[in-house]
Amino acid sequence: QVQLVESGGGLVQAGGSLRLSCAASGRTFSTYAMGWFRQAPGKEREFVAAISWSGANIYYADSVKGRFTISRDNAKNTVYLQMNSLKPEDTAAYYCAANPTLSYRWTEYDYWGQGTQVTVSS
Repeated sequence: QVQLVESGGGLVQAGGSLRLSCAASGRTFSTYAMGWFRQAPGKEREFVAAISWSGANIYYADSVKGRFTISRDNAKNTVYLQMNSLKPEDTAAYYCAANPTLSYRWTEYDYWGQGTQVTVSS
């Protein structure tokens, strides 16, 4: 079992930055790939970024490539999402998720956090 708690969301102006954190419980965190997903009202959940258990492999959605950076610290059981150059269309609830294998498909992830809201004003 892995329990996930996100933090770091908030209200920011377009062009600003936020860093999301996802703290995991359980000694097996370092064996899981981690993903960030987001969901805006009335829209489907979409992939943002994912990182393998070692950090050696990383995926990004095209919409965030070059602006967002995913990273992890296995000693702290935490995964991060640094978001720069934020746009109003980045407004959504952001969720972290854990899965034994690296994937961009949210349906493949076993464990989910409760989400943190990011709102970007224009």
